[in-house]
Amino acid sequence: MTEGSNPRILVCDDETDLCEMLSEYLGKRGFDVVAAHDPSQMRARLAEEDVDLILLDVNMPGEDGLTALRTLRADSRVPVVMLTAAGETIDRIVGLEMGADDYLGKPVDLRELEARIKAVLRRAPSQVEAPVAIPEGGRATVPFGPFTLDIDAAKLFRESGEEVTLTAMEFRLLKLFAENRARVLNRDQILEQAHDRSWDPFDRSIDIRISRLRRKIETNPQKPSLIRTVRGIGYVFDPE
Repeated sequence: MTEGSNPRILVCDDETDLCEMLSEYLGKRGFDVVAAHDPSQMRARLAEEDVDLILLDVNMPGEDGLTALRTLRADSRVPVVMLTAAGETIDRIVGLEMGADDYLGKPVDLRELEARIKAVLRRAPSQVEAPVAIPEGGRATVPFGPFTLDIDAAKLFRESGEEVTLTAMEFRLLKLFAENRARVLNRDQILEQAHDRSWDPFDRSIDIRISRLRRKIETNPQKPSLIRTVRGIGYVFDPE
């Protein structure tokens, strides 16, 4: 998103009426909205123009939203908010594991949707404009183990220079842990600082995200040494 421009939202949903309603509501609130009614149309739109966020329905005929998300995450980090039918917890869990940034149940509460969109856009790596306050001299890059986290570029690299693909949420988690090296963080702190949500004792999304992140950076994800679990409290990032 360029400075001064409206955020562009791509709505991918086979319900034409819903797309029109979202376009009208979000359009009145300062967003540019484009619509696609299936994943093929979504990919065609993405090939033609840049978007700042995708609202992606899970249940669509033919290729569903989860399959489309998996394909999208192979080469794109654009933030994605999944729209799921009420009560479909498994879809939400799978969506988070595959790299969705948030989810919202249908029927959609428009005010909540607007708030979720704004929160995700605030957290997106593309919004990172300056180095964060990192321990040990305020460096914009954070080396740990065989990796280097580039804060400015919102990217993670191996010693070989190979980039490790991160979702927006995975980057925020690593950034938060790097800012709090060797400090135990509970789930409440992680949710508030990295996920922009208040604590819900039944929300296990952070555990899912950390498990997925461990599979990318730990030598043995079953016995993690970089991001360790502190039983009954939370997690600690202690690569030393």
